[in-house]
Amino acid sequence: MSTAFHVNGQAVRAQAEPDTPLLWVIRDELGMTGTKFGCGAAQCGACTVHIDGKPARACQTLLSTVEGAKVSTIEGLSKDNNHPLQVAWIKHDVPQCGYCQSGQLMSAAALLSVNKNPSDGEIDVAMSGNICRCGTYPRIKAAIKDAASMMRNA
Repeated sequence: MSTAFHVNGQAVRAQAEPDTPLLWVIRDELGMTGTKFGCGAAQCGACTVHIDGKPARACQTLLSTVEGAKVSTIEGLSKDNNHPLQVAWIKHDVPQCGYCQSGQLMSAAALLSVNKNPSDGEIDVAMSGNICRCGTYPRIKAAIKDAASMMRNA
């Protein structure tokens, strides 16, 4: 059995079983290791991807549910790290261990795709499903605000 969908604009056909979590297809079958396994229970956000533009936890998304969908991973955010969020992440020195960062960036990108001027509360809500064990939340929020400003002024 195979499942056809798009990843970062490229058509793919996965050969895994329909009940395989999308995370394992992305990492093991497609070889894209930017999306991380964290908790396996959709609680930490490390595996966040976009499915048809909306954030989703790849560890709990079954392959069968993405037939025909457009999936975006951290590798698809930009080709050369020039997305405003990536620029702001570097400017604000957000990562420490870095493990959660791809999920953090994907959740922030989903927020900024629909709201280029989020309030603190809106950022808190959008990012509430992403855990950073290093506690860089103030830098994450500052980077999101900075990226939003860049996007508004572009």
